[in-house]
Amino acid sequence: MLEGMYAAASGMEAQQQQLDSVGNNLANLSTTGYKAQRTGFRDLLYNQVNIAGTTTSIGAGAAAQTLGSDPSQGAIQSTGNPLDLAIEGPGFFTVKRPSGALALTRDGAFEVDSRGRLTTAEGDLLDPPLTLPRGTSPSEVSIGPDGTVRAGAKALGRIALVTVASPDRMLADGGSLLSATAASGAPRPVASSTIRQGALEGSNVNVSGEMVQMVSAQRNYQLESSAIQTENQMASIANQLRA
Repeated sequence: MLEGMYAAASGMEAQQQQLDSVGNNLANLSTTGYKAQRTGFRDLLYNQVNIAGTTTSIGAGAAAQTLGSDPSQGAIQSTGNPLDLAIEGPGFFTVKRPSGALALTRDGAFEVDSRGRLTTAEGDLLDPPLTLPRGTSPSEVSIGPDGTVRAGAKALGRIALVTVASPDRMLADGGSLLSATAASGAPRPVASSTIRQGALEGSNVNVSGEMVQMVSAQRNYQLESSAIQTENQMASIANQLRA
């Protein structure tokens, strides 16, 4: 009888993790370049037991597991800001954190610091670094689909896009930043994507889909809770019979 309570309890925990994932996706509905996180479920260990002379399998419930991020393209929204860049296709911008570590992001809302360098809103430097000549206005900057940056007729450099073998295996590193891991593979150049200047990629979170998952998880959580209450009542009746 306790096995049933344990299985229901594990199911409640799995549904809570699903709700947490949905809540995180909805909270990032307006986050530039955000990719919705996907959560699935897996069976826990099954045991062979003998009940009334019959061998049967009793499971230990279910557990939630992260399946990675949804790689689909978010909607491209024009902003008119010449330093706003959207990636069309797979790939990421590379930025350098204050610690010197490199991170990847699809958030192309860049700014210019006091030294003319392109940075993220948090101050992380674009890598390889790109510096505008002194006195250059952002309105004078043009960035081609291949990432070539010019100020008037002068070429300043090129913004390179990279990708990894398994983007869903990267580690979320705070904000919109991701770090490559051994499971994701090392960053490598990607040539099939383009950059659109004066635009940003929106979050790819599907609100209606997330709401359906939320309602489903809530109902499943209630069912698991009811199962525990029923198991508890049955245990109480069994104890009274023994007495």
